Amino acid sequence: MTQFGYTLMTEQSGPRELVRYAAAAERVGFDFEVSSDHYSPWLTSQGHAPYAWTVLGAVAQATERVELMTYVTCPTMRYHPAVVAQKAATLQVLSEGRFTLGLGSGENLNEHVVGEGWPAVAARQDMLVEAIEIIRALHTGDLVTYDGQYFRVDSARIWDAPEGGVPIGVAVSGPKSVARFAPLGDHLVAVEPDGDLVTGWDAAHSGDSRKIGQIPISWDADKDTAIARAHDQFRWFAGGWSVNSDLPTPAGFAAATQFVRPEDVADSIACGPDLDEIAESVRPYLDAGFTDVAIVQIGDEAQDRFLAEAAGPLLERLRAL
Repeated sequence: MTQFGYTLMTEQSGPRELVRYAAAAERVGFDFEVSSDHYSPWLTSQGHAPYAWTVLGAVAQATERVELMTYVTCPTMRYHPAVVAQKAATLQVLSEGRFTLGLGSGENLNEHVVGEGWPAVAARQDMLVEAIEIIRALHTGDLVTYDGQYFRVDSARIWDAPEGGVPIGVAVSGPKSVARFAPLGDHLVAVEPDGDLVTGWDAAHSGDSRKIGQIPISWDADKDTAIARAHDQFRWFAGGWSVNSDLPTPAGFAAATQFVRPEDVADSIACGPDLDEIAESVRPYLDAGFTDVAIVQIGDEAQDRFLAEAAGPLLERLRAL
């Protein structure tokens, strides 16, 4: 059976609010919760970017049942992979085994802040391979020394290593990244309902794996309000990964999306009060073979009402698909 998740959108909510939403999402019945890991929002109207790992540590204590996941962390520029390994191990211990480490090759928006430039995609994927190798090695609890092209680790050990390590999901976007990362990751992460990704992953991956997708929605009792909110805060979504990964600032996203109209956003994101329509917008992920789908409710101002009024009935409809 498909699992449905709730997204802790760090770009649109403050840290205390995110912890409160996480607890409410567990109570209403979501199966898992994913958190973005950004240094900056895509648009200034979103207005937030708290440190995801601190938020997730608090969420681990505010919840008891839901699985937790980063969606996704880049372990190559802002963070050295040895530090990501330590953070993930600690969160796995705090959550008593509920955490999955979602990894990806990153976005310029978040990684350029450390002043190391922005490598080409081929180099970023090479870096991610090394990072996964380092994280895997450290999660054994053994002493690790690693000398790669991009990263070195000198006599490092995770002293609080969880038994069995931490499951790793890897974000992929096409056949090349699938072929490269399926042998290295435990689970597939993708933001497009592409059945070819699932098929390719299964062919290249040994053993069972989850396929974890994500989709934005804009629920509101008033459809025009829902569309306006989605346009104001999520029109960057229209750019697609090939554009979004390279833009460096919210100003860049604002300029790139200045001609995106509200009706364009409404064509790509389910907006309004119709829960059947919203549920149907998720169906392409189910048809593509995804085992897990995380819902993004757009807008901090909408979270309380969404969780109190719409989330429960929406989950019923999603599970009936």
